[in-house]
Amino acid sequence: MNTVTAIPAGDTLFDRISLGYVVVESRKLAEWERFAREGLGVHAEATRSGLALRIDEHERRIVVREGPAEDVVAIGWQLHDEPALALALRRLEAAGLQVQSVGGAEAAARGVESLWAFAGPKRVRYELFFKPLLSTRALEMRCSGFVTGHMGLGHFAMSTREPEAALNFFQRFFDARLSDTIEDRLNGVTLDLSFLRLNGRHHSVAIAATRGQRMNPLRTSIHHLNLQARSLDDVTEGYRRLRAMGCRIANAIGQHPNDREVSFYVATPSGFEIEIGWNPIVVTHEAEASWKPGHYQGISLWGHFPEGLTMGSRLGQMGRGLASLTRKEHTVGVTA
Repeated sequence: MNTVTAIPAGDTLFDRISLGYVVVESRKLAEWERFAREGLGVHAEATRSGLALRIDEHERRIVVREGPAEDVVAIGWQLHDEPALALALRRLEAAGLQVQSVGGAEAAARGVESLWAFAGPKRVRYELFFKPLLSTRALEMRCSGFVTGHMGLGHFAMSTREPEAALNFFQRFFDARLSDTIEDRLNGVTLDLSFLRLNGRHHSVAIAATRGQRMNPLRTSIHHLNLQARSLDDVTEGYRRLRAMGCRIANAIGQHPNDREVSFYVATPSGFEIEIGWNPIVVTHEAEASWKPGHYQGISLWGHFPEGLTMGSRLGQMGRGLASLTRKEHTVGVTA
């Protein structure tokens, strides 16, 4: 039976933490630059080690560095004040986790003054920071902009064979709150999804797991990264551009039942997906006091039809799911 490492009582990190950036490792830098600049329509700059993608005043929101993984290899979490950072570090220390302090060029490559890194769920490197590096340079984008600010970059969704451990990590270490849950069927398998908020954004993290026999059909560490567009036109124009470029649209435009976001999903050059969405629910301070998690049947109210789904891709997912049964998944803050 699993037991949870005790964490000292204290202040909360809720509404004092947000998704800051993601780091992607790829050999396909030219494809990523075109995908980002011409398709997504975001600001892309070449760096010594790869690409820096901007969508607001932060120097880095998506970092694409040269490397073989073709995956998200690090996720940055912004603490909104120094006491919040200190609280997070105390919690990690109390759980016996090894945390590395990083500064200098490595931190600057992430667009931050300094960071504290540790092995998060599924052994993805999690990086905590307080002070981002900001830029006054004008953004060159093909869209009107993205919603970030206090709520952070957006959200990501991950699949896991250890959903209870993942939920425990985000709730106990980051004080995440459950917004709602969804049950869906995919390729004959029942999926249970939990949506966690860290601030007013309906969810910063979504956790998906197969019911019964726990399998992970994904090669990549996350399923998708969400960016929230400022307008519906940004969503439809982005969809049109990416289709015209020949990018694989994983799911056409549709709407989710829980956060009501209108969105589509496109495969990145590295294989994981990016969701471009508009107008999801924001859980305001007034709504927070009375919020009760709901449960929904099906991931979409309408649309989100898969495009280009083949029997080969279905078989590939099944094969990866079965292969995942032979590997132990890394958990954080849970001991046997």
